[in-house]
Amino acid sequence: MKKLIVILFVVFTFSCNETKKETTTNEVNIEKPEVAANYKSIVVDIEGMTCEIGCAKTIESKLSKFEGVTYSKVNFETKKGQFTFDANKTDKEAIVAKITGIAGGDLYSVTKTQELNEVLKNTK
Repeated sequence: MKKLIVILFVVFTFSCNETKKETTTNEVNIEKPEVAANYKSIVVDIEGMTCEIGCAKTIESKLSKFEGVTYSKVNFETKKGQFTFDANKTDKEAIVAKITGIAGGDLYSVTKTQELNEVLKNTK
């Protein structure tokens, strides 16, 4: 009788452990569905730039590395920046905040933002 109880206990213990392992494994394998990109392009007027290499290229470089931005071009002559971004990851307000926050927020300001009907080329 004691042997039967021990055998039942062992079988029950192992069967419970297997069930727990399967549940844990299934929870780990749950993946989030990927959302299709929603690209938008904007043009912004940027004040405070004093040179092509130090200012325009710095803004362009920092925005090209910003999460969600796929295209970044800043023209010193026209004082405009063109940006394409995935609206699922960022928005134009975040891009404006990033520009105005460069160099401690004391140098650059965005005076006008215009959304384009056509999406500019994506580089990423």
